[in-house]
Amino acid sequence: MEFLINGKKFNFAEKTFVMGVLNITPDSFSDGGKYLKKDDAINCALQIINDGADIIDIGGESTRPKSNDYGEGAEVISIDEELERVIPVIKEIKNISDIPISIDTYKSQVAEEALKCGATIVNDISGFTFDNELPKIAAKYNATVVAMHIKGTPKTMQLDPTYQNVITEVFEYLSNSIKKAKSFGLTQIIIDVGIGFGKNLEHNLTLLNNLSFFKKLNCPILIGTSNKSFIGKILDLDVDKRIFGNAASVASSILNGANIVRVHNVKEMLQVTKIVDAIRFAKKVV
Repeated sequence: MEFLINGKKFNFAEKTFVMGVLNITPDSFSDGGKYLKKDDAINCALQIINDGADIIDIGGESTRPKSNDYGEGAEVISIDEELERVIPVIKEIKNISDIPISIDTYKSQVAEEALKCGATIVNDISGFTFDNELPKIAAKYNATVVAMHIKGTPKTMQLDPTYQNVITEVFEYLSNSIKKAKSFGLTQIIIDVGIGFGKNLEHNLTLLNNLSFFKKLNCPILIGTSNKSFIGKILDLDVDKRIFGNAASVASSILNGANIVRVHNVKEMLQVTKIVDAIRFAKKVV
C-alpha cells in the first residue's frame, strides 16, 4: 500500500514511518506548556525535523483525560484560540521545510484553516463523530485523514471505560469511520485504535497484542503509545522516565502491524523503528 502525502511517497510495505508530536497547549499530559510561545514551538518543530521524523503532528487543544493519573481533564477551548496556537506555527514550518504536516483536531473549522496553510493530514481523535463536517472539509482539500477510536469524550473517557469485546467494538467503530470517509470521496485513510482514549490497562494491552486483526480494514495503522499512562502503570514511572517503555511498546506495535508510530522522542524511536524493520524484513531461512 502506498500513499502520496505532500508530494512524498509513503510505501507502507517498505518501512515504518515516524510521526513527531508537537503540542502547542498548556495542559497536555506529556509536554503541556513547553511550546506555547511561537519561537519555542518552531524550535521544537525544527528538532523533530532534524531528528528524522517523516510527519509532524501539530495540536492546539489538549485531550488529557480526567483520571487518577492526570487529575482534572483538559478544558475545551474555542476555535479561535486553537487557531491562534497552530496556524502561525504551520505557516512557519511550511516556510522552512517540506515535511508533511498533520493537524490534530476534531473541529472542521480548524482543519480547514490548517489545510489552507499547508497541512496535508487531518488527525481526528473522534473518527469523524464529533464534527460531521470534518470529512467533507478534508475531501475538499484532498487531504489524508487519520480516524481514531475514542469511547466518550476526553473529559469522560477514562472514567471506568467498559466493553463487551474491546477488539470487535473498536473494529466496528473504525469500520464506520472508514465508510464515512469514503462516502465523501476520501481515499487515503489511516486508522488508530486510540490507546488510552477510553481504555483501561487491560484494554490497551489487548489492542496492542491484537493489532494485526485491524489489518482486515485495509488501511495503514497508526499507533500512539508514547509516554501514556499504561506504560507508567506497568513500570511505576513518571512521564519523563518512560522512554524505554515507549521503545518496547513501539517495537511491539510494529511487529504486530503498525505502519506509523506517533512519538515524542523522535530521535530515539527512529532508531527503534530502523532496528525492528531490519529484523522483520530480514530473509527467512526456515
